[in-house]
Amino acid sequence: MLVENKKYKTIWSDKSKKIKIIDQTRLPFEFIEVELKTLNCSIKAIFEMQVRGAPLIGVTAAFGIFLAVKESSLNKDIINAGKKLIATRPTAINLKWAVDKIIKKLLLVPDAKREELAFHLAHELAGEDENINEQIGNFGSKIIEKIFHKTKKPVNILTHCNAGWLATVDWGTATSPIYKARNNNIPLHVWVDETRPRNQGSFLTSWELKNENIDHTIIADNTGGHLMQNGLVDIVITGSDRTTYTGDVCNKIGTYLKAIAAKENKIPFYVALPSSTIDWKNPKGSKIAIEKRDQNEIHYIRGLSSNGSLENFRVTPNGTKAANFAFDVTPSKYITGLITEFGIFDSNENS
Repeated sequence: MLVENKKYKTIWSDKSKKIKIIDQTRLPFEFIEVELKTLNCSIKAIFEMQVRGAPLIGVTAAFGIFLAVKESSLNKDIINAGKKLIATRPTAINLKWAVDKIIKKLLLVPDAKREELAFHLAHELAGEDENINEQIGNFGSKIIEKIFHKTKKPVNILTHCNAGWLATVDWGTATSPIYKARNNNIPLHVWVDETRPRNQGSFLTSWELKNENIDHTIIADNTGGHLMQNGLVDIVITGSDRTTYTGDVCNKIGTYLKAIAAKENKIPFYVALPSSTIDWKNPKGSKIAIEKRDQNEIHYIRGLSSNGSLENFRVTPNGTKAANFAFDVTPSKYITGLITEFGIFDSNENS
């Protein structure tokens, strides 16, 4: 997608096999490319959310295995590297899926061939992710187009968190239908939840949409219900970090509340996700381990100071406690459908 009219992906390699990412912790204020030189660089990038979003985390972990193999191609070291990567973000299932898939193949070949194979497999996963997300957009855009042809008005879409191209290799999940609909000349407007505490909506989704010249408005997280009550939302589309095979969706904290409000106001609530995000071993969302992050993410917010420097500002009283749950679970009964690379399905185990 576009950054100041130049095409970018979120992770890439150059001819010398240097792995580079966009440091998303600096957005939207600074655009900085970072090289991942070692396994520990990959671990840090995932844990500190220089890269984030379930699909991109998985691909970054794949390149992390490649960097680990460069350091040591011994079985025990590769397996240990995989464990370290998986531990960084336990909720997003794509991470474990990607790591397990690559390590399984690496252990079947001689040590001398592992580095080249790891590089090839990581690139293969990156290409698959890009193609999958474009397909999600092809299917999801038909829903948006159908709404437009019915109302003859610009389609108002509500998003939560960032499930855009910054959360994947390219295109995004929830935003892919938006980009495809725009490309098909469907007029639309996006309501962008700020998504506290890390503000992935106001920092990242809005930055994406601005670069793609798509009409959008940032709103406080608690505004969505009011907009729905007053007929200002036509459809809600979010992403997913883990979806059970029965259709429960684990996504950024606050998604559950949007789904309830959508159901109450008879507004379609769709979740866009690659099939790799489906947990085929888990039937219940209540069994998903919910990541709890540092409470300072709530106490502090990053922004530009009056002199233009990027700083952290405290927004809570000193001495208070904060609980920072990163995700919540939306039961399948609140979900209109799942938009995948294979089509649109009902949110239940039978579809």
